[in-house]
Amino acid sequence: MAKTIAVIGAGVSGLTSAILLAEHGHRTAIFAEEIGPRTTSAAAGAIWYPYDAGPSASAIVWALETYRVLQDLTHDPRSGVSMIEQRVYSRSGEIEIPTWAQPLGARQLQARSEIPSAFLSGFAIDVPLMDTAIYLDYLARRFAAAGGLTNADVRFEKLEDVEVKFDLVINCAGIGARTLVHDPDLEPHRGQVALVPKMEIGCAIVCDDGPLMYAIPRTNDCVFGGTNDLSDDRAIDPAATARILAECSRVLEINKPDVLAERVGIRPFRRSGVRVERTEMRDGRAVIHNYGHGGAGFTFSWGCAREVLRLAA
Repeated sequence: MAKTIAVIGAGVSGLTSAILLAEHGHRTAIFAEEIGPRTTSAAAGAIWYPYDAGPSASAIVWALETYRVLQDLTHDPRSGVSMIEQRVYSRSGEIEIPTWAQPLGARQLQARSEIPSAFLSGFAIDVPLMDTAIYLDYLARRFAAAGGLTNADVRFEKLEDVEVKFDLVINCAGIGARTLVHDPDLEPHRGQVALVPKMEIGCAIVCDDGPLMYAIPRTNDCVFGGTNDLSDDRAIDPAATARILAECSRVLEINKPDVLAERVGIRPFRRSGVRVERTEMRDGRAVIHNYGHGGAGFTFSWGCAREVLRLAA
C-alpha cells in the first residue's frame, strides 16, 4: 500500500532512498537544509570504495549491491557514471587485496612501472566513478520524474517536526543526525579537496596510510585530496590545499597545477557502524534511519536504499 513519506536529507543517501521509494509508488518528498552543490556529497571524490566506514556485518553486501547498480548505470550517458581503474597503494609495505575485491577482478601490481616511487606496493581494481556534478543532477531529475518533491532550506530540530501527514520518515540526515536524533556515536570527519584542470593520468590513485592522498580524473576536472580530520569546520584551509597539491604533484611527478576550486565536506562517521534500521518516533510514527556512512556514502547508496525500501514495506 502506498505511503506518504518524508525523506530528511538530500545527499546521495537521501536521494537514492527517495528514488526507490517514489519509483515503487510511494508519495515521497525530500526535506533538506542543503541540496545539490551545497551537500557533503557534492564535495566527495565519489569513487566506489568502502572507505572510512565503521564496522558493519552488512557493509560489504551493501557495497557490492551498489557496485552492480552503478555498473549498469554506466550504460546511461546521462548518469555521469563510468568505470575506471583504481590503484590502491601503500607506503608502508606489502598491501593485500581485500577479500571483497577478489571477485571483482582485483590484481596485485608487480611491475615497477605500475608503482610510483612514492609507494612500495599496490593493487588495481576496476570500479564505478560518479562525476558528482553530473550524477547528483541525474538523481535529482530521476526523483522528480518519479513524482517526488524536493523542499530546500528546511531544518528540523527533531523528527516529530515533520508534518503529521507523512506517516513514514526516512532519516538520511548525515552528520545532522548527531543532533536530530542525539546519536553520540556520530563524529565529523572533515574532508577537503582541490579541483584542478583535467589531466590524463589513466587511472584513479588512492593511498590512505598517511598522509591520505588521492587523485581522481573526471570528465571536466581532476579531484586532488585529501584530509580526514576530526572536525566539523567547513571553512577552506589554505594550508591543507597546499599540502594536498604538494603530495599529489609529488606522487604524479608533475608541476603543481592551478586550483579551479576548493571544497570541504563533513563525512558522517559512526563508530558503531552504518545505521539502517526501523524504529518509532515519540508520536508513534515509523522512522527508518539510513546514516553514518562515513566516506562511503556513494559506495553504500543503492544497497542501503534497497534495505530502506524493504523496511518501508
